[in-house]
Amino acid sequence: MFPIRLLPNLSQHRRRWRLLASLCLAGLLTGCLAIPQTGLFAFRLAVTSLGVEDVRIGPYSIQAGLDTSDIASLVASSLGMGSLPIQATLAMGLSLPVGMPAVEMSGFRWSLDMPGAEPISGQYREDVTLTSSADAKLRLPVAFDVLATDRARMEPMVELATQLASRGELPAGSELVITPGDLRGLGMTLPAGLWTPTLRFAVDQDGELTPQR
Repeated sequence: MFPIRLLPNLSQHRRRWRLLASLCLAGLLTGCLAIPQTGLFAFRLAVTSLGVEDVRIGPYSIQAGLDTSDIASLVASSLGMGSLPIQATLAMGLSLPVGMPAVEMSGFRWSLDMPGAEPISGQYREDVTLTSSADAKLRLPVAFDVLATDRARMEPMVELATQLASRGELPAGSELVITPGDLRGLGMTLPAGLWTPTLRFAVDQDGELTPQR
């Protein structure tokens, strides 16, 4: 009697391949290195730039270098609507380390905490192609209403807005939090939260980002 040889289970091979590919992609994306802002990596995701653009206080556009000494009085004279929105654009660059294959990220959640201001958050819903050859340039709208919290905070919040406009950067002590969405690469998809934990970056006195554990 000849021994019976069973054919390999193809579904098992497929599952093993998917697991191996997922582990390879996760290995490329994981890691934590603390280096300067121009090459800051947290879980192999590089925040290459972070700035503030297009700052507005109510109807007034605040430009860098503009004399804003009387902006508080101008704003105070137009508070009949009982609302004082402050808006800005957070300009951010994202990339991958040299040699890594391109990865598609299905958006991400973000939150921003600045000294003296209420924390704000949002969702970047577009897919982001991350490569090692070029930065992905993103624009995140930032908005909050001063009078919705406390009218007594108008003056310090106006001061914060003018600081954002004049320096073009977040104030020291700010914290940016990014929670990546699903990651697609190597023919596989890593679900959000499995291999892509929340990333936290603090702004130091020099305006550079420092990854937080």
